[in-house]
Amino acid sequence: MEKAFQRQDIDFDSKGTRCRAWLYLPDSDHPCPIIVMAHGLGGTREMHLNEYAERFASAGYACFLFDYRNYGASDGNQRQLINVKMQLEDWNSAIEYIKRDNRVDGDNLLLFGSSFSGGHVIWLSAHRKDIKAAVAQCPYTDTIATTKTVSPLYILKKIPYVIADILSCITGYHPVMLKLSSYKGENAFMEADEETTKRFIGDIDYINEAPARTLLEFIKYSPGKFFKNINNPVYVAACSKDTLAPAQKTLQLACNSEYTTCKVYNCGHFDIYLHPFFEEAINDYIHFYKQTI
Repeated sequence: MEKAFQRQDIDFDSKGTRCRAWLYLPDSDHPCPIIVMAHGLGGTREMHLNEYAERFASAGYACFLFDYRNYGASDGNQRQLINVKMQLEDWNSAIEYIKRDNRVDGDNLLLFGSSFSGGHVIWLSAHRKDIKAAVAQCPYTDTIATTKTVSPLYILKKIPYVIADILSCITGYHPVMLKLSSYKGENAFMEADEETTKRFIGDIDYINEAPARTLLEFIKYSPGKFFKNINNPVYVAACSKDTLAPAQKTLQLACNSEYTTCKVYNCGHFDIYLHPFFEEAINDYIHFYKQTI
């Protein structure tokens, strides 16, 4: 039976910057397990993550869905900057903040991440001891695997932008921007099917760009190598037609942990956010969480 819930606006501090979150609280007479959530590469919490949170809350879980520094409703004077270290700090700040809220059961801490944040929940599961379970949806896990899905020309076209971006920021924050997502053939971080991209973005207010040096973040970050250090259950949802976070490599890395449960969905990277695959996936995630608590 679905439960009624309410959503509240919450501010929390992350290394001196005010971040903003939505707290979903089920109608319950006792504190509920809490799922901490964040968006993928260059996204915001409005990019379908709220739909996941609503379904989790209807199933009886409190949810804390936040925007990273410099994104969405959160503050930050380096807008659209994607920095792995800072995003992991925001995750840890969000977790520590909400665990202290007596309206939630901080001892039953769950994580949900998708795409780039799916990689983050793998890293967090390997480095924190208080996580009961985590879901990593179409997670970014390995730089080399992702690089192999694109042509050398894709990379070469971006090198001048990366160099220009680095040089322009020596005297201040004056980034050279690249599109985050676009259709195949255009110069962007992510290339996807035009029809799926239009369905995914829809009418969401979305700033479709990030500093070109974001590419350097991928080079130094392959969170899939931390599967071997995980000691809490992790549900890995891989997409068989994913060209951004290849399923085969993710499944191979996930096998390094005895705590992983893997399922392959017959869709692409952005399809899993949309019907009909969303329904299949969200029901699987809720079932997984129920099994772990």
